[in-house]
Amino acid sequence: SQAHLQKMNDILDRIAASIEQRKSGDPSKSYVAKLFSQGEDVMLKKIGEEATETVLAAKSGDKLHLVRETTDLWFHCMIVLAQHGLGARDVLAEMQRREGISGLDEKAARKK
Repeated sequence: SQAHLQKMNDILDRIAASIEQRKSGDPSKSYVAKLFSQGEDVMLKKIGEEATETVLAAKSGDKLHLVRETTDLWFHCMIVLAQHGLGARDVLAEMQRREGISGLDEKAARKK
């Protein structure tokens, strides 16, 4: 439903706003500020770690563990997006653009 979609967008917007608010905070008091103070390589390493943990959770068959690891992965992706002045809405806009396009056609179009 439209209300459900708006609620999901609101959650993403609140998380993005929280990241923006905390990124220049005190690294000793904020995990987000700590990541930003450590630089992009540390952020990217966290994405790699979380992606691996997500794969392992999927292989384990534990659905709750998979959801929790995917949440960690998405959160760390949002951190890197924020580092580049982007957010979840940018990703959602690209997903909307691709909606209804065959994945094979979309991939082929990127190669041109």
